[in-house]
Amino acid sequence: MKEKIAPKKYALVTGGSRGIGKAVCIQLAKDSEYKILINYNSNQTAAEDTLKEVENAGGSGEIIQFNVGNLEEVKARLDAWQEANENAIIEAVINNAGITKDGLFMWMKPEDWSSVINTSLNGFFNVTNHLIQKLLVNKYGRIVNMVSVSGLKGTPGQTNYSAAKGAIIAATKALAQEVAKRNVTVNAVAPGFIKTDMTGELDEKELKRMIPANRFGEAQEVADLVSFLISKKASYITGEVININGGIYS
Repeated sequence: MKEKIAPKKYALVTGGSRGIGKAVCIQLAKDSEYKILINYNSNQTAAEDTLKEVENAGGSGEIIQFNVGNLEEVKARLDAWQEANENAIIEAVINNAGITKDGLFMWMKPEDWSSVINTSLNGFFNVTNHLIQKLLVNKYGRIVNMVSVSGLKGTPGQTNYSAAKGAIIAATKALAQEVAKRNVTVNAVAPGFIKTDMTGELDEKELKRMIPANRFGEAQEVADLVSFLISKKASYITGEVININGGIYS
């Protein structure tokens, strides 16, 4: 009788090459037994740098390229990866990939609306829908969706981004109820102003006056929260949206 080999367990982080995604990859390498699957869309050099840092942190992983907004590409790349890694399961999914195309709604171009919705909201569907069946069959899984304070309170100049993130918040709450019996948790993390490339052009000195904590957050602080939600310690937390914003809105 053939001995059953335990599957290699992976955590997939979309948009994992930079910013919050990168910090999450490195922290999961430190805190968990997961191999880290670092998704990127176009910046291979940044993804390889993240992989090096994952390895320096004592973890292991690999990079995988696909555009989360392209359903056919998501399916093809993930299926090819699964074929090459038969004895592997993606047990944790961190939907972090997202873009902004800010501007007043009155002047917003249809492509600026569509591209933001497609990357954030459809990206969540494309990746999670393709992987969730295996989580349900295995009766265990962790899904964490990166949303935003914009999706909770709305941010002027970000009607498209607020719409995308608000929709993911609603989807998180609904999906969590569908899959809870199978030990699959689904939560969302809603950062406020965090120091990353995405907020690099903002006036931190001016904006931090609005924040009770009087500072921007660090990507590391978000990564620590995601790491907890991915862990077994968070098994009774599901359908939640956890704010991490220095008190600006909750």
